[in-house]
Parts: sequence; structure tokens; C-alpha cells
Amino acid sequence: MLSIGELSRRTGVKIPTIRYYEQMGLISPPERSAGNQRRYSSAEQDRLSFIKHARDLGLKIEDIRELLALAASPDQPCAGANRIAANHLTSIRERIRQLKRLEAELARMAIGCQGAKIKDCYVIESLANHELCSHGHR
Repeated sequence: MLSIGELSRRTGVKIPTIRYYEQMGLISPPERSAGNQRRYSSAEQDRLSFIKHARDLGLKIEDIRELLALAASPDQPCAGANRIAANHLTSIRERIRQLKRLEAELARMAIGCQGAKIKDCYVIESLANHELCSHGHR
């Protein structure tokens, strides 16, 4: 059995986040020692590692909850897990497209700034006047 501190060290998940996941029901409430310390099993460590990996990949808590439910039924088809991954991939690709537009616009603004003083700064002028932007980047 692991203390919350040891669980945190092994998984890389901060203690307040572990407590948050407990409150959300993503991990089971831990057993308690005679001194009322939380004690976690290796199964909870594995579950928390799963959650952390999913969060590192940017998955939403709702998606993680659904994936955990799917993982609890190993004989069912994996279509639900594939759907979650595909939807997230679509979102990530859209975010990448948006970030590339932002990158291009910021590069254009920075290159266009030749002023020595703020009164002549193209960056400031562009931020104040959206019409100076080369394309939508919202």
C-alpha cells in the first residue's frame, strides 16, 4: 500500500490533483491506515498513471471517465475508445491549424515592426487595429 506522497512520486501527479481526482470519482476513495492516512493500492497507481497519461495527451476529464469505464469492460469492442481518440485528434489538428495562423500573424507583425519608439511600433498598431491583420486568427 502506498501513501499519497509515494503515489505522487511514482506517478508524477501532485497531491492536490490526486485528491481532486478522488473527489471527481476518477479514482476510488483510498483505504485509511489506523492513523487515518490515505493508502493506495497498485491498481490505483496504475489507474492514476492512466489518467495522467491521458491528461498529458490533452484529453478532457469526461473523455477520461468514459475511457476508464471502457477499460473496465475489456471484452467489449473498442469503437468507443477509437471514437474518443479520433475526436481528440480532430480537435488537436484544428488547434495546430489555429496556432500556425497565429504564428504567421505574429511573425508578420514582428518583422513589420521597424519603429524605434512605441509611437511607431507596428506590433502595437496591429494589436490596436485588427484590420491590419493579414487574415482571421481567432
